[in-house]
Amino acid sequence: MSDRPDITPDMKVGELLRFYPGLEDELVAVAPAFEKLRNPVLRRTVAKVTTLRQAARVGGVTVGEIIGRLRCAAGLEEPWQGDEGGSGTSERPSWVDDVAVVATRDLRPEIEAGEHPLPAVMGLVRELAPGQALMLVTPFIPAPMIDRITGDGFLAWTLQVGPEEFHTTFARARDGAT
Repeated sequence: MSDRPDITPDMKVGELLRFYPGLEDELVAVAPAFEKLRNPVLRRTVAKVTTLRQAARVGGVTVGEIIGRLRCAAGLEEPWQGDEGGSGTSERPSWVDDVAVVATRDLRPEIEAGEHPLPAVMGLVRELAPGQALMLVTPFIPAPMIDRITGDGFLAWTLQVGPEEFHTTFARARDGAT
C-alpha cells in the first residue's frame, strides 16, 4: 500500500506534483498548456488551486484521458472509473447575444508574471449590472476562475480564438436567462 494519494479528477495539480514529481513531463505531454507550471511562481499559485478536472479543461482533453495517462505513468494498476466530463469550449449560448461587454481585460501579462488575478476579477464581475458582461483574455481556459465565478451565480462562456488565446465572457444574468 502506498502513502501517496490516489490520482483522481479532484486532486490538485500541486498535490499531484508533490506526491508524484516524476509525472510533470507526462502532465505537460497530455496538456502542453501546463508547460507554464515549470515557472516556480505559477507553480506556487495556479497549481495550488487547479484540480486535474480543471486541468483537463485547460488542456482541451477529457478528464478520462488526463487521469488515465497520469495513472498509467504512475504505475497505478487500477484504471480510473469515472465520468469523462467535458473539455474545451461549448456552443455559443444564446445569453451571449443578449449581454453587452462593458469591459475587456487581458490577463496574459499577469498570468505570465505568476500573479493570481482572481480577486481583481471578482471585483469587476460583482460590479456588473444585469445584462452586462466582462470579457477576459487568457492563454488557456481559466477553469478554476470559471468554477469560482459561476459558483456565485454568474454565467460564463469561453471561446478559443488562437493557440494561446481564450476569450471568456462573464455576465450577470438577466432574470430568466440561462
